[in-house]
Amino acid sequence: MKLLAAAALAAAFVLPAQAQQKIVVEKSFIRFGFTQMNVPVEGRFRKFDATIAFDPARPEATKATFEVDMGSIDLGTDEGNTEARRKTWLSVDAFPKATFTASSVKALGGGRFEARGPLSIKGASREIVATFTLTDAAGMRTVEGQFPLKRLQYNIGENEWKDTDTVADDVLVKFRFVLPIH
Repeated sequence: MKLLAAAALAAAFVLPAQAQQKIVVEKSFIRFGFTQMNVPVEGRFRKFDATIAFDPARPEATKATFEVDMGSIDLGTDEGNTEARRKTWLSVDAFPKATFTASSVKALGGGRFEARGPLSIKGASREIVATFTLTDAAGMRTVEGQFPLKRLQYNIGENEWKDTDTVADDVLVKFRFVLPIH
């Protein structure tokens, strides 16, 4: 019941590298947090992938698509993971993937950027806005950021779980994507 895998997370999320590149998954993460009965809960997705084309000098030309394996949710317990995969929460059998595609990226200054685009989870699609920073070091580009989402907009937590007094509607997704610089 912890869930929220808000998956957001799912989120699935976007961002950069020059010609089309793949993220270095073992150095990257997608995590999320929410409250359940006023207790903070954190989780993550263990499997995700992305294809990105990003030039910091021309962020408006970004092409980025992220895909998250919703069955890879990790809430820290087998019971929580099993519950989160059920129809009431993520409905992983019917909706095994969450996707995000950047429709626009713009520079905010100071190494900060903003990405917009549709995040699709459990058959629902909503535009999200994610802010992120970009740093290049040792031949690698690191993109770190976050975005909020409302779990109920994605039908995460149906029936009695729509009660936001038990599981909050607000989910914060945090991500880090590491890519080789070519």
